[in-house]
Amino acid sequence: MTATTSTSAAPATPAPLVDATRDDASLRRFLLGLPGVDQVGVEQRAAGLGTRSIKKDAKRWAIDTAISMVDLTTLEGADTQGKVRALAAKAVRPDPERQDTPRVAAVCVYPDLVATAVEALKGSGVHVASVATGFPAGRTSREIKLADTKIAVEAGAHEVDMVIDRGAFLEGRYMAVFEEIQAVKAACGDAHLKVILETGELATYDNVRRASWLALLAGGDFIKTSTGKVSPAATLPVTHIMLQAVHDWHRQTGELRGVKPAGGIRTTKDAIKYLVAVHEVAGEQWLTPDLFRFGASSLLNDLLLQRRTQVDGHYSGPDYVTVD
Repeated sequence: MTATTSTSAAPATPAPLVDATRDDASLRRFLLGLPGVDQVGVEQRAAGLGTRSIKKDAKRWAIDTAISMVDLTTLEGADTQGKVRALAAKAVRPDPERQDTPRVAAVCVYPDLVATAVEALKGSGVHVASVATGFPAGRTSREIKLADTKIAVEAGAHEVDMVIDRGAFLEGRYMAVFEEIQAVKAACGDAHLKVILETGELATYDNVRRASWLALLAGGDFIKTSTGKVSPAATLPVTHIMLQAVHDWHRQTGELRGVKPAGGIRTTKDAIKYLVAVHEVAGEQWLTPDLFRFGASSLLNDLLLQRRTQVDGHYSGPDYVTVD
């Protein structure tokens, strides 16, 4: 992955961003000084982008692109090694009867199942992602959060999905959240870090913007909407705000950071709406698994069915693909 790579001509981080993390007062001043989000405007634009019509070859391309961006996920208390192996097999060959079907981007599991996923996916090119830091609530000590992260990385995880301390954020303890993200990032070593904001608990669009910038300032390779355990999870307006944040970050620093909406995206129609938003808000450069992911499980099933419809010219029912 290249989520944080920058071009050789990329400008150094400008002084305002460097100064923003100098101390608690500077960070607070920066975050509270961000422009407010026009709620009506962002919701209208998100709704407008969702009406774009994508047909024929463009739709086939969009379906294949979306498949390649899926983080195939199982995060249940009843997860077993057998379930993870089956998920890994589906990740590598989503539609066994269609050899040209793209593989997914990653398989996401709990830390104790990372080793199983790594073994099952060895040599496939599919990454292993692991949630950590007391997922999904994050209500534990920093020591345990860092230990959770290290367990995942030492087992071979290529990516770590952490949750921020939403309580600290909502109390305005921004430096505490910033330092925790930095500490987890350091514990990740070479693994990439996705920072889960849990936007459904942040209450306002302004908070989503602040949390996005906070995560970027602290070194997150991706900013992710949600755990999938809280409603609402991913929404187009929230994803719009996050895409704007990574676009503006790139414009100011030259660094590329990614976005991952997760939770509630179940249909091909929904996925295409998100791809349109990526193209229009962040830019065509973000239309790659290196910079955009879908956190999903059931979404892949519908993408595969719709792909067969595009290829075969008629609808295939769920009996023709493996449905989780």
